[in-house]
Amino acid sequence: MKNSTITRFALCSLLLSSICANAQKTTLEVDIAKTVTKIQPTMFGLFFEDINFAADGGLYAEMIKNRSFEFDKPLMGWEQPNTKRSSLNMQSGAATPINVSENKTNPNFCRILINDDKGYAIVNEGFRGMGVKKGAKYNLSLKAANPDGSIKKIIFQLIDKDQKVMGETSIIPSSKEWKNYTSQFTAAQTEAKAKLKITFEGTGTIDLDMISLFPEETWKNRKNGLRKDLVQLLYDMKPGFLRFPGGCIVEGRTLSDRYQWKKSVGNVEDRKTMINRWNMEFSHKQTPDYFQSFGLGFYEYFQLSEDIGATPLPILSCGMACQYNTGELAPMEELDPYIQDALDLIEFANGDLNTNWGKLRSDMGHPKSFNLKYIGVGNEQWGPDYIERYKVFEKAIKAKYPKIIIVSGSGPSPDGEHFDYAMKELKKLGAELIDEHYYKSPQWFRENAARYDLYDRKGPKIFAGEYAAQSVSGANPNNRNNWECAFSEAAFMTGLERNAEVVNLTSYAPLMAHEDAWQWTPDMIWFNNLEAYGSANYQVQKLFSTHKGTDLLNITRDGKPLTGQNNLYASAVKDVNTKKVMIKLVNTASTSREITIGLKGSKIETKGSLTTLASAGLQDENTFSEPEKITPKESEYQLKDGKAQISLPPYSVSVLKLKIK
Repeated sequence: MKNSTITRFALCSLLLSSICANAQKTTLEVDIAKTVTKIQPTMFGLFFEDINFAADGGLYAEMIKNRSFEFDKPLMGWEQPNTKRSSLNMQSGAATPINVSENKTNPNFCRILINDDKGYAIVNEGFRGMGVKKGAKYNLSLKAANPDGSIKKIIFQLIDKDQKVMGETSIIPSSKEWKNYTSQFTAAQTEAKAKLKITFEGTGTIDLDMISLFPEETWKNRKNGLRKDLVQLLYDMKPGFLRFPGGCIVEGRTLSDRYQWKKSVGNVEDRKTMINRWNMEFSHKQTPDYFQSFGLGFYEYFQLSEDIGATPLPILSCGMACQYNTGELAPMEELDPYIQDALDLIEFANGDLNTNWGKLRSDMGHPKSFNLKYIGVGNEQWGPDYIERYKVFEKAIKAKYPKIIIVSGSGPSPDGEHFDYAMKELKKLGAELIDEHYYKSPQWFRENAARYDLYDRKGPKIFAGEYAAQSVSGANPNNRNNWECAFSEAAFMTGLERNAEVVNLTSYAPLMAHEDAWQWTPDMIWFNNLEAYGSANYQVQKLFSTHKGTDLLNITRDGKPLTGQNNLYASAVKDVNTKKVMIKLVNTASTSREITIGLKGSKIETKGSLTTLASAGLQDENTFSEPEKITPKESEYQLKDGKAQISLPPYSVSVLKLKIK
């Protein structure tokens, strides 16, 4: 009896094991010959906003903070460490901001009185320090006026945190009038928190302005250009578009501090510095020294788009300030300047050399058109006021530029009263492309992979313009770029790709964050003054973007798409140019999954490749100490009997790539 019980128990265990094993197996089918729809080249792109010190202190490689003394506090960022204060005078010297009111865009300069040329110095702290690398060259430029000829030399030194000199150069201020000077350093050591120290030979008065320091090595080695390692991370993604300059940065807290593109073009020194709207937005991370120099302006954004092979997608104010702040409205009868800005921007990007704005583009160094195809009206405004203004913009833009595609907005959330109203009204207007935003939990992303399955194929196209899984909650400083967020986004992205008939553009947000000066988390790329890395979310975005394809294919289980059944998600594409099939598979379960994929419609080479992103822990992250903790692993793959059999690791994102014969 005892042996019989043991035997029955063993048989039940074997049967249960067999059932469980079979439950882990999934058979899918892909019809390679049948194209569901064409995939837009813009399917996976980038959204850039000047938040988290992403422009000044980040992508824009300028190392001097407040180079032209135009911050609200003109000497912010500048220290006078050796000044001895008394009730009557500055014994060693003093720096005083001077305002020249007739210069409307750059009215301030710094007048320095040197009483003791051995004891006076002025030091720039950079953007949380300056990152310098041993053996690298750094280009200095400035404007100086030596009115009484008393200052014989100006010495510039890169110093480390212990005041040790790491590089030195000097200039002779030879003119009583304003004159431009240049020189160069070579750094003797690597230092993340360097500063620029300026001392003088002679006593008397010297005037300084536009003190600037750039690495010689920038992206494409452009003078005073962009930070090479950050642009490289963008380039490597092969993005379909670049949306700029935001984001809420477009709107401003008030209309007067909105982003105005015309103030961001022309000579860099003539661009008016403005406070960044994110400087005091969040109590958890206030940054009163966060300003916009606009050295990275609209011309540079268009140029960057061209450099990385991305379609430019500028977003402009629609006459509504941020509704989370003042919500200030430009009256309808005063909307003309805003509309003219949109029309002039199209001329700046595409106009020939006989137009005013086309000529400016050419004079700045780009005679050819930037081939602008899209323009956004407003960021994430909502309500009747937005719809009323959108109508006027649409009418004016289409009247002059009928081929330009206009991006409209559905508000800040993917559902609710504001979203429903915007979608209803924009559909009535026949809107071409509607921008949707989602900052939700990882679970929401997994549960909404089928979000677009029932969207009207004849209705407006969708731009998933801002999305990121929030590990805690929206706008929370404790949000992390953890692996659960990343693979949950991948699950959602299979749904975006499966619905390429409706979804034409998608982008994660925000793009970049400085390790020491961020306001919002999570972010796709993290950097400090010396290094940069792509988060796990970046690796997911890159994997999808570099395996985009030209044609959408059906991938089904029992005739239905895989949208989370048994924690599995899938999409499939082919590239008619490279003759490759690419199948994306996401396993969000804590156990492995055995997948068999039947391939019909075309003959396939038996050899291919399998790329996998995986990590054992939901909280795992890439960091500065482990920047490649979660990174793709590629291996050769062999078909068996014309079928693909794959074991998907727990918590994984995989791409199977096969060649069509």
